[in-house]
Amino acid sequence: MTNILTRMEIETMGPPVPEELAETDVPESFLCDLVLKTVGTLPEPTTAAVTERLKLPRALTEELLHLLFREKLVEVRDQLAVGATRYAMLDRGWERMTRAQSFCGYIGPAPVSLDDYAHMMRLQAIPSQPATMDTIRASFRDLVLPDSLLQTLGCVVNSRRSLFLSGMAGTGKTAVAERINNGLNGLIWIPYAVEIDGQIIRVFDSHNHRPVAQERLPANDFDRRWICIERPMVVVGGELTLENADLTWSAAAKFYEAPFQLKANGGTLVIDDFGRQRVAPNELLNRWIVPLERRVDYLTLHTGKKIEVPFEQLVVFSTNLGEKDLVDEAFLRRMGYRARVEPPTPGAYTEIFKRAAHTRGLRLEQSCIDHVLNNYMIEQRQMKACEPRDLLDRVTDICLFEQQPLELSPRLLDIAWRNYFGASHGFPNETEQRRGATGELRQSGRLRSPTVEHQYEPDPLQA
Repeated sequence: MTNILTRMEIETMGPPVPEELAETDVPESFLCDLVLKTVGTLPEPTTAAVTERLKLPRALTEELLHLLFREKLVEVRDQLAVGATRYAMLDRGWERMTRAQSFCGYIGPAPVSLDDYAHMMRLQAIPSQPATMDTIRASFRDLVLPDSLLQTLGCVVNSRRSLFLSGMAGTGKTAVAERINNGLNGLIWIPYAVEIDGQIIRVFDSHNHRPVAQERLPANDFDRRWICIERPMVVVGGELTLENADLTWSAAAKFYEAPFQLKANGGTLVIDDFGRQRVAPNELLNRWIVPLERRVDYLTLHTGKKIEVPFEQLVVFSTNLGEKDLVDEAFLRRMGYRARVEPPTPGAYTEIFKRAAHTRGLRLEQSCIDHVLNNYMIEQRQMKACEPRDLLDRVTDICLFEQQPLELSPRLLDIAWRNYFGASHGFPNETEQRRGATGELRQSGRLRSPTVEHQYEPDPLQA
């Protein structure tokens, strides 16, 4: 990969196509075994089908198939047209395939070398265009945030230093953390898999990686062992353990799954609800000290060998616990940036409420906003950024249940308020119940005297 030296070349042309087997930087014996396993598992193992599965240039695939043919591991069954040569396994091929699968069971796109992977991740780590206040505003356009926080977030994006994000529950920390990745512009290339000592680490994960559309790919040919994706964002929470941060070896499949931080390379890693993991915060933070400072991580193979991998990502720690209760000041000094997300002011809350109502197609009158703000004042309740969304979702539920058009009113907001913040649902005593029912009937004119029938008649003058 040394013939591609600049980020601009990667962005415009993609990874260069290997023209010889040596340029793949993967042992020829490994590639032969991979081709053999592919031939053995495809229903129609033609040259074209094997090429498509391996993501190698056709010329290299044909060269590998020819090597297997010469070693009498496969035979040619049909040769109808160019690229339509059909192969079949021979007994020696099945025997070698069994041995190969006992060591590495991976079947899929051909891998890249660890050196090429590290080289590409470092080239693509920093976006080609730095963030500005305008681009940061666009990245957080659906949130209501103070300019001071936006400025901090812009500096975090440009420097790619870590961020320790704190604040009380419900203030929008997770929403902020998840949108930081929007500020990292551009696309990146990652491999489907990485080869190390004849073993495979699977990197591409359709859950965390979003491939770009075909029309956004370079017009020229490129090394298809790499896939172009949006910059990834990986979020881990209370389920995080130290074991999750290392390679996962599958005894059945006989290859490794990359840990979450490797899948976040080139993008953002959000450690949400920090301090609520099953492992002590200090132990978890000690695990990240070296990667955060040196931009490299160390993973362990099941053989005991340690390998160095790139750690090129923006890391965000998000917590609603007190900083001093979690870590000591020495570690906090190692954080690139620290920010606290505060509860919204009445003005900010109103803007959040308006946006949430607009998103749900609800017409919002000022009287409804005033009614909600008054409830906060009466109950002396702290406003939180998540509450407009939650209250309006409950209004939607109420309208659906009552089979009425979707609308906002003080009555519906009061019901939503009680359902959200909690309210007593006990039965009133019988006297109050009778008094309330009687009053409602008399006001409606539907109450009749038990001794004089049809006593109620409208007053002609009033009519």
